[in-house]
Amino acid sequence: MSAHKFQFGKGTGGSALSVKVTPRARKNEIVGVMADGTLKVRVTAPPVDNKANEAVIELLAEALNVPKSRIDIVAGETSTQKLVSVTNITPAQVEELLQKLAREDGDDEE
Repeated sequence: MSAHKFQFGKGTGGSALSVKVTPRARKNEIVGVMADGTLKVRVTAPPVDNKANEAVIELLAEALNVPKSRIDIVAGETSTQKLVSVTNITPAQVEELLQKLAREDGDDEE
């Protein structure tokens, strides 16, 4: 992931983050952070019958180590640009977990 600052919002019970989704990718992965702070992800699922949204939720739940029930797409359900809410986690915790994941992914490339 790049060194860009993540774009997070502090909600009343958690965090909100902007996510750009590429469906029908070769694998499910968090790609990095765009210049505007949007988290960029790829999922193998097609954007049909909510499958891509479900894949995004599953990917983020695994990356953030939270149950899928704590993640909700609050805007952009039919768009590649989404606003995702994660309850019971601060923006700082989200950023820390994603940065840790980025470091681990970087170690795999060496």
